[in-house]
Amino acid sequence: MTVDELVQLIHRLGNSVIKDEENLTQLDAAIGDGDHGLNMAKGFKAVQEKLKQEQFSKPSEVLKTVGMTLVSTVGGASGPLYGTAFMQMAMSVKDKDSLSIDDLSILLNAAKEGIEKRGHATNGEKTMLDMLVPYINTLESVGTNNMTQLKKDLISTMKKAKQNIIEMKATKGRASYLGERSVDHMDPGAQSMMDMLTVVTEVL
Repeated sequence: MTVDELVQLIHRLGNSVIKDEENLTQLDAAIGDGDHGLNMAKGFKAVQEKLKQEQFSKPSEVLKTVGMTLVSTVGGASGPLYGTAFMQMAMSVKDKDSLSIDDLSILLNAAKEGIEKRGHATNGEKTMLDMLVPYINTLESVGTNNMTQLKKDLISTMKKAKQNIIEMKATKGRASYLGERSVDHMDPGAQSMMDMLTVVTEVL
């Protein structure tokens, strides 16, 4: 994947989140403060504008710009978490001039570590990590030799992860204040993560 192709991918990620703004807002209204969709759409619109204005020579420059823009424009917890994820991804490929399919695991693990550190979170707390971690596990266990099978397995993994998240009781973030009432609701951060991972899966 060239720098230009990565920029195009980021635009697609943004479009998926922007398109899902209303749904993300409704999900957050049920177990959060109701602004996840608005904040994420605002952030990725800013990202898309920023990417149009600048020139990049390495993938890491693209990812760093995305991260810094999200931190500065997205309110609530989402900005720091997603911003840190993208900046950690930038660090993980800082010396590369292009990206290969084998770099996807490196990138996503870097994002995971960034979210864990910034959010003081771990898998199993009804957060975006509960979508990201199973995705990484499937990617690494299936491998990239059979891309058709990998895509099918990743789609299946995301569907199962979503159902598991809905059934979880939140123990992290604002949703944790609801206790048992957070059960039977999809976490909005996990949904926006799913939106983006779905685009990644489509372009594999």
